[in-house]
Amino acid sequence: MLDQPALEAWGRRIGREAARPLFLALRGDLGAGKSVLARAIARGAGVTGPMPSPTFNLLYRYDAERGRIVHIDLYRITAPEDVWELGWQELGGPDDVVLVEWPERAGPLLPEPRWDIVLEEDVPGSHLRRVRMEPHGRPPDLPGPP
Repeated sequence: MLDQPALEAWGRRIGREAARPLFLALRGDLGAGKSVLARAIARGAGVTGPMPSPTFNLLYRYDAERGRIVHIDLYRITAPEDVWELGWQELGGPDDVVLVEWPERAGPLLPEPRWDIVLEEDVPGSHLRRVRMEPHGRPPDLPGPP
């Protein structure tokens, strides 16, 4: 179980330590902590400055000390093929970390290798999250949650 400070600390470790390229599909209900984790990973990789939610713009790119961070929110996507308009085929360069919220909207277009990180509330309304890490293909190792 992770509270928000522990989730953020883990995210910063991922951003600092994980090998590139890295594709992370962040799964969970509204309020599960997907955006919190995505921002922490980006901060750990060296992103500074504001990081607005990509809910309305759908995609933001950030230059970081360790490559490029791409943060995508597919919540408003209605069909998997809509991801092509976001430059989906260009994602995953050698130094990229791609963070996708609501990845289920991309359906079969999710690439491998990747990690699915599933965040679930322990008790509705609590601030504790259960975290599951599911590899698809052979993604680079991630530091485990504390």
